[in-house]
Amino acid sequence: MTTFADPVPGGRPGDLRRVAALTADLAARDVRGVVLAYVDTAGVCRVKTIPTARLEAAVSWGVGMSPVFDTFLAGDSIVTTDVLGSPDGDLRLYPDLDQLVALAAQPGWAWAPVDRITQEGDRHPGCARTFLRRIVTDAAERHGLTFKAAVEIEWAMGLDSAPAGAFVPAVSGPAYGAIRQVELSDCTADLLTALAAQDVDVDQLHPEYAAGQFEVSVGALDPVAAADRSVLVRQTIRAVAGRHGLRVSFAPAVLAEGVGNGGHLHLSCWRDGVNLHADGDRRYGLTAEAESFAAGVLARLPALTAVTAPSPASYLRLQPSQWAGVFTAWGRETREAALRVITGTAGRRDQDANLEVKPVDLAANPYLALGCVIAAGLDGMGAGTSLPEEITGDPARYGPDEAAALGVRRLPRSLPQAVEEFRADPVLREALGPVLADAVTAVRLGEAAAVSGLDDAGVAAAYRWTY
Repeated sequence: MTTFADPVPGGRPGDLRRVAALTADLAARDVRGVVLAYVDTAGVCRVKTIPTARLEAAVSWGVGMSPVFDTFLAGDSIVTTDVLGSPDGDLRLYPDLDQLVALAAQPGWAWAPVDRITQEGDRHPGCARTFLRRIVTDAAERHGLTFKAAVEIEWAMGLDSAPAGAFVPAVSGPAYGAIRQVELSDCTADLLTALAAQDVDVDQLHPEYAAGQFEVSVGALDPVAAADRSVLVRQTIRAVAGRHGLRVSFAPAVLAEGVGNGGHLHLSCWRDGVNLHADGDRRYGLTAEAESFAAGVLARLPALTAVTAPSPASYLRLQPSQWAGVFTAWGRETREAALRVITGTAGRRDQDANLEVKPVDLAANPYLALGCVIAAGLDGMGAGTSLPEEITGDPARYGPDEAAALGVRRLPRSLPQAVEEFRADPVLREALGPVLADAVTAVRLGEAAAVSGLDDAGVAAAYRWTY
């Protein structure tokens, strides 16, 4: 469950009633510190930590942190906009007690996501978590909609003993192979144990396609909690791996060639407890509203890539015929389509039917990615748009004329191209608001400039251990 009310100076009454008991419980479990976590515009998780005894003060009055991090690049240099990037000012970080959890793989520590408000008690317009909460709240109030969401997490497991900066896979064997599972069975068993202790329900954990690659799929939650869970699961993976002498990369492209790490989004729309993606009268059981939602997402995919694929390394991953979804196409269970309609298994479709958005990686801020995808879908729903013709197979096979007739176009091939599409999209910019939209543009262009002149191998190396 997520608290959808904004934090306030002095603390929300419900939080103040709970915090003493939570602090006592953490202390009884020998938890000595709390990690306060948020994700910046570049997709990097930034933290401050407090002693457990200071939790009540943090809930009441927040913890200070500069707004300059909204325009930090992944490599820690800073860009500026008209209102962000200055050394001036302060914000307050307020932990969400609903998501507070003791970290099983980091004994002595707890973790909580934060919302950021100004010293005057107003929403900070650059706070991605606040943005997503606003999008979800508005959808409930205006349309009676709720959502279920989940973020797939793929990562590469390397040896921590490798030479500085290098990636040496921690496992051998083929994709999805039993060899990989056996070689890292102790580590992955510890990961399952830690996630269970943190009340993270895991659907699947398995070896994946690329060198040293694994994937974990977790249960769906409301979008804010799903984004929180994505950040928490990555923290847990990193901590467990470190205890086994391993190093983890969630970068979109660990190496210049081959399949990269994705962070596919799964999303479904609900009203009054009914899944709008099942038992409708449109294709594959979609209701008219669910089809229009999907069409809205599909139409805005070129602009969305500036948010969902935000790193220069993202475009090493976004290659045809690698299941990355690089064309504006949709299909039922079509893994080369950027938008995959999942109907689920007969007997479970009313629960499992959802959309998968594939051109997403884990350099993306999950709050921005989910919020912008929902905003695009709601725009399509409001306009009553319909999905175009479905594609089957690999859309890379189409010639130019056939692709144009089907409305299939290649997504941006570089980050600057994605920024051009984003700048031209009024729906996404309006949803984000001018401060956050300008931060997205400035940070993306800053990332592109930071690696200007590097070849693909250099780009991959620049971001290999950032995410």
